[in-house]
Amino acid sequence: MPELPAVDGVLSASAAAATVDSIAAAQESSGAIPWYPGGHVDPWDHVESAMALSVGGRYAEAEHAYEWSARTQRSDGSWPLRIRRGAVEDPGSDTNFCAYLAVGVWHHLSITGNRVFAERMWPTVRDGIDFVLAAQHPRGEIPWALDTRGRCLPEALLTGCSSIHHSLRCALALAEWVGASRPDWETALGRLGHALREHPEAFAAKERYSMDWYYPVLGGALRGGPAWERLRQRWEEFVVDGLGVRCVTDHPWVTGAETCELVLSLDAVGWRSAALELFAAVQHLREDDGSYWTGLVYTDGRNWPVEHTTWTSAAMVLAADALSGTTPANGIFRAERLPGAPSWRDGPCGCLQGADLAADAS
Repeated sequence: MPELPAVDGVLSASAAAATVDSIAAAQESSGAIPWYPGGHVDPWDHVESAMALSVGGRYAEAEHAYEWSARTQRSDGSWPLRIRRGAVEDPGSDTNFCAYLAVGVWHHLSITGNRVFAERMWPTVRDGIDFVLAAQHPRGEIPWALDTRGRCLPEALLTGCSSIHHSLRCALALAEWVGASRPDWETALGRLGHALREHPEAFAAKERYSMDWYYPVLGGALRGGPAWERLRQRWEEFVVDGLGVRCVTDHPWVTGAETCELVLSLDAVGWRSAALELFAAVQHLREDDGSYWTGLVYTDGRNWPVEHTTWTSAAMVLAADALSGTTPANGIFRAERLPGAPSWRDGPCGCLQGADLAADAS
């Protein structure tokens, strides 16, 4: 049995195993991993949960989840936004959702070294990334969704585009591994990174959400000094001492997934003590069976919504792996073994573009 993550004094290996088991228990016979048993499936959270199964050594279940992704991909490379027990509830396409499979497949390959799996999943990853990049604007941003007629919705989201930035790097790593050259993806990555760093006006205003605060760091568009400065700027607004991270600034609600994603962001920039402190603080969401509540309204001490979500549990497992350095994929959000983002010199925005744009190209 593979070693499971353990964070001293916070989460034991057996506790992590119980959390992985709670995710596996929600998996449907098709391979889909819904938000909770009987709930709906979305492509992003499904992949996040599959990643936790890989960390927990449940390789067959993880691959079954990725096979579900391959089977349900549409001919244009996209997935529906929302599926419940095999029936499509929302046929639209979220670009971030469609890109994230690259992260999961690279993560599983990094843990298992399973060449057959990687080669089998490569066409699915390739088509998903091609679908997403077909929507990219010349400045670099990518609209958050397409409707059922293939028309881009007007808004680009900072959180979604930051996540796509990470997905593109994982997709490029996978492409190199299978021997495929994708210089067009490299150019798209450079353009997207530039937009994330230099063009806040390209993205819809969502400042009330903590994800818009830390995701440029988590997705790797910011590193070093710019990342540190961004995290310092709004720390007091979002971090509640002893409890975790608020989802939004205007509600007294801390959430497990956002807290763990900030933990991963802090780990990525070397703020280990702060990451450990936050990870310990959010364990109040844990239940005896290893699952986790989505969040807590701390003014009245009530967990809300009344659900234990697989993706919250998955975020806990991935954060524990990063902090403990357990699996070979523990550094995926530190961008270890991922190609750097190239500079982008030929864009239409008129910026002075040079090598300094590749802030995370180590």
